[in-house]
Amino acid sequence: MYIEKYRIKEAMIKKGISTQTELAKEMGITKYQLSVMLSKNFNPIKSNVMRLCEVLDISPLDVICEDQEQYENNLHSKQYNTNSKGNPTKVRAIELFAGAGGIALGLDQAGIETVAYVEIDGKCCATLKKNKPNWNVINEDICKVDFSPYKNNIEVVTGGFPCQAFSYAGKKLGFEDTRGTLFYEFGRCIKETEPLLFMAENVKGLRSHDKGRTLRTILDVFEELGYEVQYKLLDAVQYGVPQKRQRLVIIGTKTGIKFEYPEKDKKIKVLRDALMNVPQSEGVQYSTNKKKVLELVPPGGYWRDLPIEIQESYMGKSFYSTGGRTGMARRISWDEPCLTLTCSPSQKQTERCHPDETRPFTVREYARIQTFPDDWEFCGGVGSKYKQIGNAVPVKLAFLLGQQINKAITQASLGDTNEEGHTA
Repeated sequence: MYIEKYRIKEAMIKKGISTQTELAKEMGITKYQLSVMLSKNFNPIKSNVMRLCEVLDISPLDVICEDQEQYENNLHSKQYNTNSKGNPTKVRAIELFAGAGGIALGLDQAGIETVAYVEIDGKCCATLKKNKPNWNVINEDICKVDFSPYKNNIEVVTGGFPCQAFSYAGKKLGFEDTRGTLFYEFGRCIKETEPLLFMAENVKGLRSHDKGRTLRTILDVFEELGYEVQYKLLDAVQYGVPQKRQRLVIIGTKTGIKFEYPEKDKKIKVLRDALMNVPQSEGVQYSTNKKKVLELVPPGGYWRDLPIEIQESYMGKSFYSTGGRTGMARRISWDEPCLTLTCSPSQKQTERCHPDETRPFTVREYARIQTFPDDWEFCGGVGSKYKQIGNAVPVKLAFLLGQQINKAITQASLGDTNEEGHTA
């Protein structure tokens, strides 16, 4: 009979026990006795096994392996989860507000098994099902989804909850006070499933909303739910994406999980890298008047490159304002990253004109810039396709974050923990 140590580590993390010293104290034995008990060369005493399982709130069947060969195989497989036959499985997740699959595909490429994708938009769900027929896509209002059946069956919750403003009211808000917001539903999923780690992404503006108090409330609620929280503003262009796109990524971890954000790429990808041999596809066109104006703008240029009289007539009231105008009449150069893609490619404030042709980027060009593979199909009309792509997290950025999530959970479950609670 053998006790599978990595499963003990998993149970320790879920119970918030950081070290073997703490576990031994809970069991009423010494750390040395516990170390011997967990040794592969020792046949543990039944009473000690029962006490161990009682403290960790698990069944002996969850941690006992009868066969030595199977035990050795499991020991060296270095996988976080195993099924009842001892075969390795993947880190498991639920994704909320899944959209058209930016995070979903990136995490899938990183080896994370997402067991459910929750999304209210029918066209986004059609896109997910079209590309991945075997995925469990839940087309439902998140308020109506019961997450409790997933407790103890997942390790990760991910998603980009829409930032609905809620009143700070001059005091610290608790979890229940955020009811009625989509953030509350994100927190409810965490509360009902108790994952080891969650990842929430949002717009850059969340940091400054209500002078930072909205973000502080969100972080306080996550801490109230029992997580150590960190956040970082990531610019996708620094992570292999040919687009300047800033997203706030919040990570919450249970005790014993150490997450590190991905390292930045040394080389910046530009539009030329993204659109090489891009497939032909549908797309919108500029109006006749707008096309005449943009034909005067060189690659890399914008409204300031227009004659002054055209600037004034084209920009209207914006001509007399200050700030927030650099996206107007903007033609992207081949040798620069694209500016942030929006849900519509031809709006005056956020124009992204093709370098050579006087037109917006096509659907497949949009997808390339967001690092979707060419075989990822989008469902719905052309406007819906632009919206789905423009709202997505770049697949490459999600992949790199997924790798770090996988690493954090796997290392925590396999590593030996010293007296200070650090994973070796």
